[in-house]
Amino acid sequence: MSWLVGVGLLCMAGAVAAVETQPLLPGANPNPVQLRRPPVAPLSSMAQLGQKIFYDASLSSSGALSCASCHSPDHAYGPPNEGPVMLGGPAMSGQGARAVPGLTYLEREPSFSIGPEKDEDDNVVSLAQMAAIGEQAARAKKTATATAAAATNIVPQGGLFWDGRADTLQDQAIFPLLDPNEMDGGSIETVAEKLRHAPYAQRFAELFGAGIFDNKGLLVAEAMFAVARYQVEEPSFHPYTSKFDYWLEGKARLSEAELRGLQLFNDPEKANCGGCHTSAPSHDGLPPLFTDHQYEALGAPRNAALERNRDPAYFDLGVCGPHRSDIAEQTQYCGMFLTPTLRNTATRRAFFHNGVFRSLEQVLDFYNFRDTDPEKVFPRDADGKVRKYDDLPEKYHANVDVADPPFERHLGDTPAMTAQDEADIIAFLKTLTDGYKVEQ
Repeated sequence: MSWLVGVGLLCMAGAVAAVETQPLLPGANPNPVQLRRPPVAPLSSMAQLGQKIFYDASLSSSGALSCASCHSPDHAYGPPNEGPVMLGGPAMSGQGARAVPGLTYLEREPSFSIGPEKDEDDNVVSLAQMAAIGEQAARAKKTATATAAAATNIVPQGGLFWDGRADTLQDQAIFPLLDPNEMDGGSIETVAEKLRHAPYAQRFAELFGAGIFDNKGLLVAEAMFAVARYQVEEPSFHPYTSKFDYWLEGKARLSEAELRGLQLFNDPEKANCGGCHTSAPSHDGLPPLFTDHQYEALGAPRNAALERNRDPAYFDLGVCGPHRSDIAEQTQYCGMFLTPTLRNTATRRAFFHNGVFRSLEQVLDFYNFRDTDPEKVFPRDADGKVRKYDDLPEKYHANVDVADPPFERHLGDTPAMTAQDEADIIAFLKTLTDGYKVEQ
């Protein structure tokens, strides 16, 4: 029996024949693909300026916080701390509003829009072309929830931040710079004055002419554009050097646990992660981003560690506010947050928008028990009743996904995953961490 059959992967007859005629080492990909990575080139002058700004803590009111403080290059440009959010503000004691998202792999994020759900089969390699990912990958689909808009699969998609309120990296960079609980830059005028006296100020004059300092708004805008260019050009923001990338190319082998985890990841009868976190490369060879760029209301529990949540009337409604207000009236989307990439997810210590989960084990337990045994996930009220979806007003509970596996299960049903299944999926998720060294 081939190793593919041994781990339960379903292969085409042709692919199996290829394995039989050309025996593979255990854990190797029988159908390797050539991934198309961004070209590596020296940073432009604009990107070099952006790099200096990215690491400049003097732009913050505390003088201790830079972009890199919350988006650490040593942590896949994600948060370096163990808490649910980062601290900032003038005294470095103010809580950020949400868990810090990573900055890797944002160069392919589309702009925010609301429209028909895209068919992933039009964009990714099918089972017939890459049997090793498993038949379930092609069948892992999302289905509409009970809301009117979702009934026609009209969904929010794209954008940056958990709520998609910025469409470009340039727009994204200005928010934390001015947020009073983050870098707390104060105002455009204050930031511009600091840029005028920064050690790298001459770079602005060289790139834009000395007149750039006479227009404070333009000066800050160009600074943010430079930061965006740094993120686009610097290879470490999108290296595609995980073990899974090399496995796709036939340059690395997955362990038995990792292979089982890959199968479970894409199996709609099990974890169904692949329904939102697409694991197959595109037809033109772009590596998978492990996100469909869409939004979901999952009903995660409230995080009591967040100071804002001490106010029982406060709710973070994602695309409905409070950090954006342009679509607040479209209440069918309240409680929805962007599906993040799962690349480098094993390096994180805060998961979901409110950082309520501190480990991948807790995340998978949430998916496993949210509906089958909710007392394992949610708190109880004074009367002992489980407070399901306690971080979302009851009037929006209908927005929560109860249709897509594993969320189609009900109280008392057998959970989708066993403890071993969860361990295997985590083993696979660890293969998505960049920096894997290929054996020579």
